[in-house]
Amino acid sequence: MKKSLALICLPAALLAAALPAQADVAVANRAISEADVLAAQKGWCQALLDIGAANAQGGQPAAKALAEKVIDAAYGYQMGPVLFKPTLTIAPQTFRTTRAGALSYFVGGDPAFPKDEGFALKGWTRCEVANSALFIAGDSASSQGHVSFTGKDGKVTTVDKTWSYVKDDAGKLRIVVHHSSLPYAPR
Repeated sequence: MKKSLALICLPAALLAAALPAQADVAVANRAISEADVLAAQKGWCQALLDIGAANAQGGQPAAKALAEKVIDAAYGYQMGPVLFKPTLTIAPQTFRTTRAGALSYFVGGDPAFPKDEGFALKGWTRCEVANSALFIAGDSASSQGHVSFTGKDGKVTTVDKTWSYVKDDAGKLRIVVHHSSLPYAPR
C-alpha cells in the first residue's frame, strides 16, 4: 500500500516514467474554441445563402435537398431534440424541436407546417453575425448577438440570435439551441 501511495505523490513526469508505456491511446477532446464557434456561425450564414441560391436555380426541391444536408451537418437532431425557436413562427408551431420542423421552417412545403413559407427561400444576399458575447465552458459554447440579413432589395433585417453548441461523438460542432427573435420595438 505504501508503494502505490508513493507513486501518487510523485511529480507527473516521474509518475509517467514509473508506469508502463501505452501505445495509441485514444483521446476524446470535446473542448470548443472561439474559432470553432465563429466558423460555425459563418458556415450557418453561408448555408442560408446557398439554400436560397439552390432555390433560385433548381426550385424548392433543390433547396430542400441542400437544406437537409445543412441541417444534418450543423444541428444536433441526431443527438436528440434541438431547442430551436425560429424568428418567424407562430403558435402552435413556434418551437421546432424536430428535424422535420426545422426543415419546414427553412424551405416550407410540409403540410404538417402549413404556415411555413421558407425563411431560406426569401432571396437573402448577405448574412452577417455580430456577437455581443460568447460563453465557452470546455465542451459547450453559447453565443448571443445580432444576425443581419440583406434582401434582394437591399433592405436589412436584423434579429436577436442565441446559439448553443456541443460537439458530437465525431468531434463535430452541433447547434443544440437556436433562439431567434425580432428586436423589441416599443409601441
